Amino acid sequence: MISLSKVFKSFGPIDVLQGVDLSIERGKSMVIIGGSGTGKSVCLKCVLGLIKPDQGLITVDGQDVQTAEREAFLARFGMLFQGGALFDSLPVWQNVAFRLMRGSLKRPKEEARDIAIEKLRRVGLKPEVADKFPAELSGGMQKRVGLARAIAADPEIIFFDEPTTGLDPIMSGVINDLIREIVVEMGATAMTITHDMTSVRAIADDIAMLHNGVIQWTGPVADMDQSGDPYLDQFIHGRAEGPIEAVR
Repeated sequence: MISLSKVFKSFGPIDVLQGVDLSIERGKSMVIIGGSGTGKSVCLKCVLGLIKPDQGLITVDGQDVQTAEREAFLARFGMLFQGGALFDSLPVWQNVAFRLMRGSLKRPKEEARDIAIEKLRRVGLKPEVADKFPAELSGGMQKRVGLARAIAADPEIIFFDEPTTGLDPIMSGVINDLIREIVVEMGATAMTITHDMTSVRAIADDIAMLHNGVIQWTGPVADMDQSGDPYLDQFIHGRAEGPIEAVR
């Protein structure tokens, strides 16, 4: 479904991606791990066409992301943002139905509201939450609203950017379980970037380790602990000593 071939991206003198090769199969959940500043978010933005690579080819379902018609292309995606990225001035249901009230997917207001309430229910939120504003919700509830918005238009592909950041361990577990259930239920292709190894084990079919601008290792999550790769081994066990230099 998603393919990156020899993708390079630099910002001035800073080389971020230095030949990324990665394939994500249709209906699979791929998690990209790596330290802060290694280019995980840049990789995601390149797939969405928000950043243009300096070199290389990225395709989604065989189509070059740089030449795809933007509205139709982006309509295939859902996105759960790291900080929630909810609109403070809109009630919850309008946040969830934001895409459904605009562009080629536009629905009548009442229909959009009904869909929003159903998606809220799918992530464990009651209908009365629909008319509240984001500031009235806890961090965990806001994250669920963000997840409801990500699936509101039944996308083929869903991106999750650090889905458990800022959540306590119990709520992180709830979000991880919801993500896994929803991805399987929808048959969606998922791409997640995270530092949270609990999330990796909960939601991944496959993982990819991004370091020094390239994919150091990729494979099934079941093979992660016996990978034999020193970079992956150091990262998943949080060791200070190893080939990845800790910034002091």
